[in-house]
Amino acid sequence: MRIDFHASAEPTLGVEWEFALVDRVSRDLRSVASEVHELAGGRLDNPERLHKELLRNTVEVVTGICDTVGEAMTDLRDTLSVVAPAAREVGVDLLGAGSHPFADWSEQQLTEGHRYAELINRTQWWGRQMLIWGVHVHVGMPERDRVMPVLASMLTTYPHLLALSASSPIWAGQDTGYASNRSLMFQQLPTAGLPFTFDTWSEFEKCIGDQTTTGIIDSMADVRWDIRPAPRLGTLENRVCDGMSDIGEVAAVTALVHCLVVDLDTRLAAGETLPTMPPWQVQENKWRAARYGLDAIVILDDHNRERLVTDDLDDLLERLTPVAKRLDCEAELRSVADIPTRGASYQRQRAVARESGGDLVAVVDALVAELAHSLES
Repeated sequence: MRIDFHASAEPTLGVEWEFALVDRVSRDLRSVASEVHELAGGRLDNPERLHKELLRNTVEVVTGICDTVGEAMTDLRDTLSVVAPAAREVGVDLLGAGSHPFADWSEQQLTEGHRYAELINRTQWWGRQMLIWGVHVHVGMPERDRVMPVLASMLTTYPHLLALSASSPIWAGQDTGYASNRSLMFQQLPTAGLPFTFDTWSEFEKCIGDQTTTGIIDSMADVRWDIRPAPRLGTLENRVCDGMSDIGEVAAVTALVHCLVVDLDTRLAAGETLPTMPPWQVQENKWRAARYGLDAIVILDDHNRERLVTDDLDDLLERLTPVAKRLDCEAELRSVADIPTRGASYQRQRAVARESGGDLVAVVDALVAELAHSLES
């Protein structure tokens, strides 16, 4: 099966940010995405920046093709400056997080469309459970044959990205004990989770061809890997991260992804063999980051060296600083270090729950307020 990759001459950026819609009084989820979409879409200069998702309690804001992190954040701010007021008119606020603390999955409504209906028909209980939201970052790739090696090497920093963004500790009214419950729930779908890795593009084509022939997928859109190629866009798409409640943190993680992909691609083009890890270690690192977040001790390489993820992150940021300077995102990359200092979202949510005597409405209030404050600053 031939899959054409429409390579990008420059390492462009695209960001997709998913939001839950929560009632302004009860703070429960509300299935009013169509109403928000209709109201905001008529006011946006670029209505294609606002998307619907699987469930009617969700909207997704996306950027156009951007050259820098700063440009991508401006794009998001411009769209949200229209979408957020439209949502308020409908009686809801935007919630940025990997999960909702207390919503009942059985009460949620499916977005109209054959693709979504077929997904639920196939996945049943697990598909209906997907009250989860994320942030996806696309980075343009200049050569098709470098996509798969870069994807495989990106898995060595998987736990860093997940730990930084982890924001789904509470689900269905219970603290799960995990920093990112979303990441483990999402992998229950048959084509989601950690990607397969390949040495060549032709091996990837064979995999997709096999999956299409056997009815596992209908198209590349059904490949829901945590990191995946987007051949039509000419990008490598990073889908590791939980949803986020602060545009500054979105900027920081976007900068980190941008720098990682460009650094790996540059090294590969120069003839370097990129570092990789065996799949059993990648899988363990994902679980450790999901479970322990910024307190995870991660496996560094196939020699079984281990290190606290935040200590390794410090060295990673220093190494990537020259790349950030070239990409004009040095300030955003530097702000990655602020997340462990402030506390990641999962830590902040637990703190609010603790201080409010377990009041999960207060947790939603805090998340909504964080988003609003970050967009005003």
